[in-house]
Amino acid sequence: MSHNLLAGKRGIIFGALNESSIAWKVAQRAVQEGAKITLTNAPIALRMGEMNALAEECKAEIIPADVTNMEDLANLFTKSVEILGGKIDFVLHSVGMSINVRKGIHYTEANHEFMHKGFDISAMSLHRVLQTAYKQDAINEWGSVVALSYIAAQRVFPDYNDMGDAKALLESITRSFGYHYGKHRHVRVNSISQSPTYTTAGSGVKGFDGFYNYADKMSPLGNATADQCADYCITMFSDFTKMVTMQNLFHDGGFSFTGVSPDVIESLTTK
Repeated sequence: MSHNLLAGKRGIIFGALNESSIAWKVAQRAVQEGAKITLTNAPIALRMGEMNALAEECKAEIIPADVTNMEDLANLFTKSVEILGGKIDFVLHSVGMSINVRKGIHYTEANHEFMHKGFDISAMSLHRVLQTAYKQDAINEWGSVVALSYIAAQRVFPDYNDMGDAKALLESITRSFGYHYGKHRHVRVNSISQSPTYTTAGSGVKGFDGFYNYADKMSPLGNATADQCADYCITMFSDFTKMVTMQNLFHDGGFSFTGVSPDVIESLTTK
């Protein structure tokens, strides 16, 4: 059901790969709520993913962009403003990658070149995106930028590896650039810390099934789904959250503030 929360707004969605991606669902919901969007991902992801189907459904153009390349990002914003007919109102940053995780390298043995590449793609890319938009004055006043994060930025989840460090940096950039962009153009910048979710990236983490079930038992409301995260992103893009900025917002069914639950205690109790 549509409430026209984004009627007349223009947005850029980073990171939609396939139907399990949160970014995919955010794109669908944004269009359902009245927005016009462009889609972007790395050229290699465009070859691997299924974005053409999403682009057709959303009547959106795809603009390839490597988030570590400033020229690509400049082109992305320039073309998006041209295609959409005006400045951007919202951006979703749904970008993350760890070579150490992919290669199964333990955190204590991390390859630092791989780690640097992961930070570059997963966190520093947000700074690049914001810097590009800032310099081009490409985002409308009171616009909204949302980056997807995870609670491993605050707590240790061993198998999440160096992605926890990357998310901590991502959230720090959210706060720091959020301050400057807020002073400059009232643009708000926030991160959303989502429940473990069965996306292509999430499912690649060792022991994900077990942790998904653990988080579901810990959370009084259960795990938040990708569709529910998309709904939350839409509210953050809307005019109803104009005074929210520089925040890391937990969207996890209460997991982040629950010490332990009876369900978890029962599962650990020996009879």
